[in-house]
Amino acid sequence: MKTYTNDQLKKIYSDRRKKIVEYLKENEIGAAVFIDNEEHREPSLRYFTGHTSDAVLIIFDTGKSVLIPWDEILAKKIAFCDKILPYTKYNNQEIPAVQANLNTVLSSVKNTKVELPPQTSYPQFLKFIDALPGWDVRCREKSVHQYAVELRMVKDEYEIECTREACRVGDLIIEKIEQGIKDQSIKTEIDVALLIEKELRLNGCEKTGFDTLAAGPSRSWAIHAFPGYTMNEWPGQGLSILDFGVVYNGYTSDTTLTIAKGELSKDQEEILDLVQRAADACLRLYKKDIPVKEACEQAQLIFKGANRSMPHTLGHGIGLEIHEYPRVSTKMTSDVVFKPGMIVTLEPGLYDEKCGGCRLENDVLITEDGNEVITHSKIIRL
Repeated sequence: MKTYTNDQLKKIYSDRRKKIVEYLKENEIGAAVFIDNEEHREPSLRYFTGHTSDAVLIIFDTGKSVLIPWDEILAKKIAFCDKILPYTKYNNQEIPAVQANLNTVLSSVKNTKVELPPQTSYPQFLKFIDALPGWDVRCREKSVHQYAVELRMVKDEYEIECTREACRVGDLIIEKIEQGIKDQSIKTEIDVALLIEKELRLNGCEKTGFDTLAAGPSRSWAIHAFPGYTMNEWPGQGLSILDFGVVYNGYTSDTTLTIAKGELSKDQEEILDLVQRAADACLRLYKKDIPVKEACEQAQLIFKGANRSMPHTLGHGIGLEIHEYPRVSTKMTSDVVFKPGMIVTLEPGLYDEKCGGCRLENDVLITEDGNEVITHSKIIRL
């Protein structure tokens, strides 16, 4: 992956915050408050500052920003913000932290609207109102926070580089898995899950993007097997599924491969064929300006022809979260279209209680002239 200097990273985060500042000015909002804690993780905190978690971030329409982290030492090493103030200064409480920083500038602000995170509870909202008597405190769904989600939908160069690296490591792990199956070092669901945990860290990644889902033939009928992995045989005779992602610099990959082992039934072969056909046909619709719903409609049309139906969406955005906007779903409106810079999964799947399941998932970067598949998951036949 390309190496970024601190000055380059500082500009990346500054440019992102400038877009929020423009939104604040256009909508006559004086400040936006972002809160990340154990009750609710807020990926926009990392998006705007590089800080990983547990902090309050305030962005003002003046362009200034204040980060109030629980771990001040960590923030000073990795975060990019105009000012960093220790959370301990406010007894590790978000309301006093927001109150002190907003009321300090109240006399000099033009716009007194302040937007709180939409997940703020009503009792907490009332406490903020009491703490900020000079401010017009707002808490709504279609807010600056939703605008931040929309910004994160289209990745910048740095985000694309980080995701590419996560995908590269994911592909290396798939190669390791194939080798482990051949030399029989992988025999159970636990074996493959632990291999992923080890290899991602050996290759510079932070963690898995979500709990790994490894399901042998006795459990592959589940969309998301529960528990995620057991001592059951993997892969066994029939259809086995592995769904995993790895995180590099905050950005996750998301892939699912299916292992088809031994002689299969007619129904199992049909499931594999339908899923592969859907993946190939729908990829052609992952292009600039095409409504995302059309790809999902195409997949369902293919499955309907065989009297089958996919019980989930065809895909979703990925990034700092495993599920980001947009969903590749028939429920999306026609104005939600693929845009260059989006990284979206393509994951057709079919599941049968008797036959088992098959899902084939790869990550697709939307480009100006089409798309680029940046992972290499597949249906593996043994």
